Amino acid sequence: MPKDTTPAPAPRPPEQVRNVALVGRSGAGKTTLAEAMLVATGALPRPGRVEDGTTCLDTEDVEIRQRRSVSLGVATVEHAGRRITLLDTPGAPDFVGELRAGLRAADAAVFVVSAVNGVDATTVALWQECAAVGMPRAVVLTQIDRPQADVEEAVQLCQVQLGEGVFPVHLVDRAPDGSVRDLVSLLDPAATAGRAGEDEADRLRSELIEGIIGESEDEVLMERYLAGDQLVQADLIADLETAVARGHFHPVLCSAPPSGVGVDALLELVVAGFPSPCEHGCPPVTRPDGAAAPALTCDPDGPLVAEVVKTTTDPYVGRVSLVRVFSGTLRPDAAVHVSGHGLAERGHPDHDVDERIGALSSPLGTALRLVPACPAGDVCAIGRLTSAETGDTLSSPDDPRLVPPWQLPTPQLPVAVEAASRGDDDRLATALARLVAEDPTVRLERRPDTGQLLLWCVGEAHAEVLLERLRTRHGVSVATVPVRVPLVETLAGAARVTARHVKQSGGHGQYAVVVVEGEPGPPGSGIVFEQRIVGGTVPSQFHGSVEKGIRAQAERGLGGDRAVVDVHVTLVDGKAHSVDSSDAAFQSAGALALREIAAAAGTRVLEPWCEVAVEVPGEYVGAVMSDLSSRRARVTGSDTDPGQGLATVRAEVPEIELLGYPGALRSITHGTGSFTRRPLGHEPAPASVTVPA
Repeated sequence: MPKDTTPAPAPRPPEQVRNVALVGRSGAGKTTLAEAMLVATGALPRPGRVEDGTTCLDTEDVEIRQRRSVSLGVATVEHAGRRITLLDTPGAPDFVGELRAGLRAADAAVFVVSAVNGVDATTVALWQECAAVGMPRAVVLTQIDRPQADVEEAVQLCQVQLGEGVFPVHLVDRAPDGSVRDLVSLLDPAATAGRAGEDEADRLRSELIEGIIGESEDEVLMERYLAGDQLVQADLIADLETAVARGHFHPVLCSAPPSGVGVDALLELVVAGFPSPCEHGCPPVTRPDGAAAPALTCDPDGPLVAEVVKTTTDPYVGRVSLVRVFSGTLRPDAAVHVSGHGLAERGHPDHDVDERIGALSSPLGTALRLVPACPAGDVCAIGRLTSAETGDTLSSPDDPRLVPPWQLPTPQLPVAVEAASRGDDDRLATALARLVAEDPTVRLERRPDTGQLLLWCVGEAHAEVLLERLRTRHGVSVATVPVRVPLVETLAGAARVTARHVKQSGGHGQYAVVVVEGEPGPPGSGIVFEQRIVGGTVPSQFHGSVEKGIRAQAERGLGGDRAVVDVHVTLVDGKAHSVDSSDAAFQSAGALALREIAAAAGTRVLEPWCEVAVEVPGEYVGAVMSDLSSRRARVTGSDTDPGQGLATVRAEVPEIELLGYPGALRSITHGTGSFTRRPLGHEPAPASVTVPA
């Protein structure tokens, strides 16, 4: 928890609020930049260091150990009369859910790019994430003070890889020894006058001004510019805000956070050039029952609508909900209606409940500073909101609304977990429920066919963090075991058998004789039963008993844990006794009949297959197809989206080959690939995956 923090900034009208997400690949310097901004605004007396594990925003043990963000960090500060909330998002692909939560709470993004490492495929993928939600963006080149930094090349890469609308705002003034002395603003003509490279600076300045005026569509300023007026920063700042807010103009700033160079310029851009919540707009809303609801405006006096964008569990405070208020005003001790819909398939059942909130806080990392209210446009933390989960909507009990959840990645990596000891059994269920409430990208499944408890994760790094949180945050030791893909059996041929279940041990006995024919059924047909009894040799009241016995035996398997599927069984004859025949006797005869059919006809082992759609940048299609072929896949087709440079490869793959596929795909595509799957059915399994039942 940060020490020596200043009091929380007072609530402000939406026009004076800026909510800014810091976005970029891991290692680009987002958290270091955030620390410098917190110091520059007086929120912290000194910056922490990622290398030392002392930053305000990376406080989890796993973040400190890995030296990277794995969850959304939040800090609210005040600067130049504006209330600024910084949302530090993780850059690793496994935590794209946290990124999308941060973008939901933000109105603009600072896209952080390392001047050393430049723009890679992961950076482009993150840029497209922002573009997909229409997020206004500025680019900040960090690490410009490192010997390997190449600012000019980094700017060119941004312009080539990130698309149109990227314009540098700064030139870097270096000392003779190559160190960064200061930044020169291209918006200030006096700053570049008389300097070496003045012609190049004039060219960049002209391109920047034309980009600002063109995107803002300011005809008056365009006439002044074409007439030769010397425009200064004060002339351009209003148009700069308009251009950035429209989402197609992206200024590129430079910064060396450890020395503070460029941090004040970035804060000035946030205050003067970034859109307020009023300009960015509100998400659509409905009633909880799906009925239409009036559109929202960012009005503190409007109907209350807020959304839980992050949920954590603090060992002292309990559950803490980070909330973005879109309309109305949240006040301490107010009654709210909590609505959660649309995530039932991930283990978040739809729910509607009224609660009374407690105190409201302004976050500074893990420090929570009390505030008297949270008006529209602002972000706050609420403690002990017991029923709310990430993605839920808070509204007035008298006028409930629902914000549709943001798009979430589908978890594709199953991890089989079990309590490490009997003492952890009872606590495991509670801990997993809390984990799912905190992270909507997680799915919990108890597989009936194997009995395993599966934690579905986005990737291996995500799984590691979840297991670490179970241990440290929830105090539960968990063991992981290999995921079992259930194999099944079907008949290899047809057979006709007579099954006799006859027992006599004094008193009423058991008597049931059935003659059945069995054969393989079409794939996906399951167990199909019919009867062709002639003359009542098996009374009609026992036909269902025979079927029940066959189905029970198919579910249990023929001697192991492999169920029997896709079998067509016909009851054609049999015998009954007027006294000793019973429902139980004919159930037993039916079960015996299936076993004898399997012995006579033989069986084949089947494995489950899935249909997958793999979305990757076009340059990775060949590598993806090659890898799929090595997994016994059948590639069924592919198509491309020229507009985004993405390709979708469709294939049919054995489920067992998908167990480690999320990590393999990340490696092949450098973190830019994703895939979805759906069950396809069963096919004969090769000897390499057939294990004794």
